[in-house]
Amino acid sequence: MIAVLQRAAQAAVRVDERIVGEIKKGLLILLGVAEGDTREDAELLAKKILACRIFCDENDKMNLSVRDVKGSVLVVSNFTLLANYRHGNRPDYMGAAKPEQADALYRYFSDLLGREVPVANGEFGADMRVHLVGDGPVTIVMDSNELKKKKEKTQ
Repeated sequence: MIAVLQRAAQAAVRVDERIVGEIKKGLLILLGVAEGDTREDAELLAKKILACRIFCDENDKMNLSVRDVKGSVLVVSNFTLLANYRHGNRPDYMGAAKPEQADALYRYFSDLLGREVPVANGEFGADMRVHLVGDGPVTIVMDSNELKKKKEKTQ
């Protein structure tokens, strides 16, 4: 599972000119679910994201999490994060999870975050227009496989 976090002053996602999700201060998360991902991947990413200190404190030091700043999260499904671009010029997406599996894990991931911060969502599988007023910009890419490797080393 790959998550691209973008610190946002505000963000919204539209489908057919209607807003389906929007936030003020917080995180826009583009989420790609890979074939073979499980609930553990969602849990590891959600835990790490909620604790990630990428918001500025009173000394302008990135020392606060989205929870600390009482921010919100907008989660947008994005299978293209799983693009295989190594061969030729047209990426393939064979590594992305099948839609039913991806949607279930996308919803589970959003529910995990929603236990601690307000969450808005895009519309799974729709052609979406994502609007972001970035804050920073601060952009971080997280991969649940990397978090699993770290977890295995500490056990």
